[in-house]
Amino acid sequence: MRIKLLALIAVSAIAFAQGPPPGRGVRGRMGFDGGPGSGPGGDFGAGVLRSGVKNAPFTADVITESTHTLADGNHIRQTVNSKVYRDSEGRTRREQTVSLNGLSPTSSPQPMVFINDPVSGVNYSLNSKDRTGFKSARPAEFTGRGGGGGGPRMAARQGGAGPNFQTEALGRQTIEGIQAEGRRTTMTIPAGQAGNELPIHIVNETWYSSELQTTLISKHSDPRNRDTVTRLVNISRSEPAHILFEAPADYKLNEMEAGRNRRPPTRQ
Repeated sequence: MRIKLLALIAVSAIAFAQGPPPGRGVRGRMGFDGGPGSGPGGDFGAGVLRSGVKNAPFTADVITESTHTLADGNHIRQTVNSKVYRDSEGRTRREQTVSLNGLSPTSSPQPMVFINDPVSGVNYSLNSKDRTGFKSARPAEFTGRGGGGGGPRMAARQGGAGPNFQTEALGRQTIEGIQAEGRRTTMTIPAGQAGNELPIHIVNETWYSSELQTTLISKHSDPRNRDTVTRLVNISRSEPAHILFEAPADYKLNEMEAGRNRRPPTRQ
């Protein structure tokens, strides 16, 4: 049961880690390896790591805060913390505690590490508590990809077009010592379209750094669900240690390729 559970985690993590090729938008919950300049709620937001982006190394803490307002005025607030790294060769690493309640009601949150290495063409998902993990070969179409720009202009394209979409530039500001360009996209659901008596306004705001090719702040507001703010803090431009992008030698790894199990983990 334990191996089956870890396998489910690994398959999900590897799928997120591979991410879409640049220029394609998909929904992503974990925020791995996506396109630049978008926000949560169907887009990509702050803390998203694009592998393959060279000569833009950094380390940062990622804080995601969500607020859900109930009909009686009560508020549910949640905070998720993670740490992200990218080296000059475009390798990425994310450290995050992952709740497995959706897979097993008796499981507790697990400290996980997700490594995306386009140079070697492999991904790792590692359970830091059990010192186990999975190694997966990246499909050829993703190996070494990344790099391109896009930024706020791509975010505008992903945000949609038409009379129910409005995009506005917010200018520039310095965030954590890094220049970022802001953009706000508002989608309006007209009255009656979804059974709503009044128009519903869904707002996405992003602050994108062309220097890092990463969104530094992302805000998503949807009155039907919850408001979410994700931001990068404690950003360091120093080169992360190479060892951070390797699986420790004492981890028991299960190798996978293209989503298929190649060899069961060895245990002593």
